[in-house]
Amino acid sequence: MPPRRRSALLAKLSRDVAGASQEEILTELRRVILSGDAPPGTPIPLGDVADVFGVSRIPVRESLKTLIGENLVSHRPNLGYTVAQLTSQELREMYIVREVLENAALAVAAESATDGERRRAEQIERDLRSSIADDDPQRYHRLSREFHVALTAPSRMYRLLHMLDVAWNVTEPVQPMVHVAGTDRAALNDDHSVMVRAFVDRDSAVLLAAAGHHNERLNHVIATLPAGSGLLA
Repeated sequence: MPPRRRSALLAKLSRDVAGASQEEILTELRRVILSGDAPPGTPIPLGDVADVFGVSRIPVRESLKTLIGENLVSHRPNLGYTVAQLTSQELREMYIVREVLENAALAVAAESATDGERRRAEQIERDLRSSIADDDPQRYHRLSREFHVALTAPSRMYRLLHMLDVAWNVTEPVQPMVHVAGTDRAALNDDHSVMVRAFVDRDSAVLLAAAGHHNERLNHVIATLPAGSGLLA
């Protein structure tokens, strides 16, 4: 039998949490998965993770159960735990969920955002343009989520925002914006520019129309993610 390969996830776990509590283990595992440092399909060896944290397998197993409930981890009997993979159809469905939730928050947010929140949205859009100029897809991916949060958080619709956050987390292991063409990232950020201007102007009608156009483009871009790369099931 060939030697078992060491999981890429193990190298990304913080070594500063030896003897960690279950909550700390859960937080650290979630952080690594959401960062994209452990791509979909990455094994999560229960015993090795327990050794990293200096604990028994019980708190690790309980943490993984929570992550299964969040659709971030999969478990198959006799095969163990892995970072969850989405099918192409499931990925598209999650983007539809995100679109519906975001649209419900945008109009309210455009009306109720403070001047500081409007300035923050403008700054993130400038940072996005900088990431495109620097050809930094990882930074673009991270900032894209920050941008959409900046446009929706001022709605103060906290239950809805929590659901939107959960839906966004499900797609994070794929890191979609890292893998699409640079020209697509630039086009998507052209949409961001229109959206942030409408947001700053408190023009909810233009904002929703721009968001609809953005989501149409986004759905097309997501459909171009490379097949057979291991990103999708």
